[in-house]
Amino acid sequence: MDPLIEAARDALSNAYVPYSEYRVGAAVETADGTVYTGCNLENANYSNSLHAEEVAIAEAVKNGHDSFDRVAVASDARDGVTPCGMCRQTLAEFADGDLLVICDEGDGEVSDYRLDELLPNAISLRTLEDASDG
Repeated sequence: MDPLIEAARDALSNAYVPYSEYRVGAAVETADGTVYTGCNLENANYSNSLHAEEVAIAEAVKNGHDSFDRVAVASDARDGVTPCGMCRQTLAEFADGDLLVICDEGDGEVSDYRLDELLPNAISLRTLEDASDG
């Protein structure tokens, strides 16, 4: 089993999910090989909830990292969960389209994607600069 998936699974135990009861853990691997984890944290109004990928990235950025090579995502349902659209855009802020996204299918199976597959034509600084030039 990939240690990054194991780290994402381990993060599940800290999820705060009193409303959906859907635990998600994420682990990001920085360019230098350091791993940071996160879990989802729900709020009664849902829109203020934090997603596992966001928490992991925030922890890494807080510790001085802003370049990532891989991210792994796991749910307690082992259902092949992928990052949502908001998390995909957050990942695109810190990684190029080649970022490897590893999704836990359960029973030792994983699905691998490149961020470009999950979020083609991501909004970037260049997108915003091109829009202001036009």
